[in-house]
Amino acid sequence: MNEPGARLGSDTASHGTFAPKLFTVLREGYGPARLRADALAGLTVAIVALPLSMAIAIASGAPPAAGLFTAIIGGFLVSALGGSRHQIGGPAGAFIVLIAATIDQHGFDGLVLATLVAGAILIAIGLLRLGTYIKYIPHPVLVGFTAGIAIIIFASQIRDLFGLTLPGKEPAALLPKLQALWQALPTVNPAAMALSALTIGVILGLRRWRPGWPGLLIAVALAAALVFLLNLPVETIGSRFGGIPNSLPAPHLPAFSLEKLVAVLPAAVSIAILGGIESLLSAVVADGMTGRRHRSNTELVAQGAANIGASLFGGICVTGTIARTATNVRAGGQTPVAGMLHALFVLLFMLVAAPLASYIPLAALAGVLAVVAWNMAEKAAFIAILRHSRADSVVLLATFLLVIFEDLMVGIGVGVVLGSLIFMHRMANVVTVEAGMDPALVDDDDASEPAETEKVRNGNGDTFRYRISGPLFFGASMSVATVLDRTGPFPARIVLDLSDVPFADSSAAVALRAMVDKAIRHDARVEILGATAPVRRVLGHEGIDETLVRFRDA
Repeated sequence: MNEPGARLGSDTASHGTFAPKLFTVLREGYGPARLRADALAGLTVAIVALPLSMAIAIASGAPPAAGLFTAIIGGFLVSALGGSRHQIGGPAGAFIVLIAATIDQHGFDGLVLATLVAGAILIAIGLLRLGTYIKYIPHPVLVGFTAGIAIIIFASQIRDLFGLTLPGKEPAALLPKLQALWQALPTVNPAAMALSALTIGVILGLRRWRPGWPGLLIAVALAAALVFLLNLPVETIGSRFGGIPNSLPAPHLPAFSLEKLVAVLPAAVSIAILGGIESLLSAVVADGMTGRRHRSNTELVAQGAANIGASLFGGICVTGTIARTATNVRAGGQTPVAGMLHALFVLLFMLVAAPLASYIPLAALAGVLAVVAWNMAEKAAFIAILRHSRADSVVLLATFLLVIFEDLMVGIGVGVVLGSLIFMHRMANVVTVEAGMDPALVDDDDASEPAETEKVRNGNGDTFRYRISGPLFFGASMSVATVLDRTGPFPARIVLDLSDVPFADSSAAVALRAMVDKAIRHDARVEILGATAPVRRVLGHEGIDETLVRFRDA
């Protein structure tokens, strides 16, 4: 059972230490009961990860062994060094398009170099404690991104799902790809199509009737057995890649030159950003399932180390994987040891069963990824956003369409910018400027004035009073300045009530300084009421201090 402090606390260690959660677990005490639970969970996750890792690598244009090396090395390091008790690292479907594009432009060696550099970037992001900011991605951006990736993954598997034969290289862009696949439709391989359908059917059937069984592994093993027994004329891992090795390669640095480093740097930045987003999102999912709190910056440092480690063994990009992490939690994994054991189990499977992998049909792995793509698309969330929010729908559709037809990072970037602009617009509308008026002291002429410039008469009839509510930031500064500028003939005294202003930025302070200067030129006294210490500091930076105005408590 999780400790109450772990459930309710804010994980203060996440801001003060980079100690892996594994250290926390060992300090608590690690006994046989926990080991048994972690071993069972690790074995369960390894059974899921084995076919999935090869499928993702193949879909990315990399050899299947690269996916296994990534699950083994990257998965072990993510769990051993990470800031989450339950995170499972490895190759992820979200990277398929990015990896394929990088290999297409720079070759596999270029991808390995980009992965190594991305690891260094992730470590730097973590050490600079920037992990908190990565989590500020609007929900519509995440939904649009994952839905777009799901479409691209499925499109990338159509060729193997139907066993199509293309005359040349399959285009990377979606529309040319679909056009080429349509033209190749007469080359459909019935055996491949049947194996794809069988794989999908077995996975979905077992998920419904025997959810505790390893559906992915059973489906792929059944398809491989049929290929072996019936000698089906379909492409397999052996026919396309020559099988997989039965041992890990020796670690080695990728081919390096300054020119190549500069060339792969944009891809490395994209891998780092996408990896950070995906891994922290996965850690948040695990937190929601367990009541724990992860250490975001520690997690990013671990992801960086895992990407460097995987690249040294010829692997591909590593990130936290939501589906495998959720599987680990549901299987009873309690500590990072479960993730470490999952990596060791994948290594054991590779050492023992490497020759059998040659019989795995690519159609079966395509079926696995088709199911992954279907599960990845958050269909309910997508529809809910379209129904309930016009502004969020714009962000969602912009991200979704740009991911599909342009580029992953362009989609995320535009989505974040649009989401931020919408958020600033909403926050600016929250800011109000009101006049505190005593109706008994207002004549008919006063009552006809705009509410924001109503005159508040004191005994001498010489005071304007404004009450500003909400955050004074650059998005609201212009509208606030416009309201304050409507003062008209200046009275002897102006009171600005900032009691309900939680914070202010320099843009708002500049706007207020302009109003203060104008009032002083008209021989009006300015009083600022109820400003908090942080707000006063910001105002002070623009010269609004006791030499110009009088500050009073509310």
